[in-house]
Amino acid sequence: MRKVLLVLLPLALLLCTAQPARSQEQRQSPHEKATVTVGGATITVEYGRPYMKGRKIFGGLVPYGKVWRTGADEATTFSTDKDLMLGALHVPAGTYALFTIPGEKEWTIILNKVAKTFGAFDYEKNKAQDLGQLKAPVEKLSMPVEQLTISILSKGGHNGTLRIVWADTSVSAPIMVH
Repeated sequence: MRKVLLVLLPLALLLCTAQPARSQEQRQSPHEKATVTVGGATITVEYGRPYMKGRKIFGGLVPYGKVWRTGADEATTFSTDKDLMLGALHVPAGTYALFTIPGEKEWTIILNKVAKTFGAFDYEKNKAQDLGQLKAPVEKLSMPVEQLTISILSKGGHNGTLRIVWADTSVSAPIMVH
């Protein structure tokens, strides 16, 4: 009996202390994958979608002038299977982390070659891996948007728009597929 207990006790302790993997349902912010075809290119954005929950978002929860993961949990990723232009930034086919630096009147949109990272915690260490940055003007919305929404809109032909909307703020950058 003693031998059985000695074998079972470590197993029982392991089962009691093991942390289950967080499923989509257990996350505070659900995750979304938005895929659109623009000019023959398949473009995908994957991100965590936090809610406002009565909080002041920009200039509060998300400070102005600091790098933001542009979502919740893992860094947001931007993927394309064809070369394209995001604003004036040439983006070769691939997957990138999409960070932003929110400002009151203008945001900086950053694509970084280190796509798989948690949040923006390692951004400073990976800053040298930036593919590039572009500026995008802020548009104030008349009605607040409760949940962060990032979309890619096809405008026909080889043109589209990357749009980030949350709280009372909308930021857009043009996309043109080569």
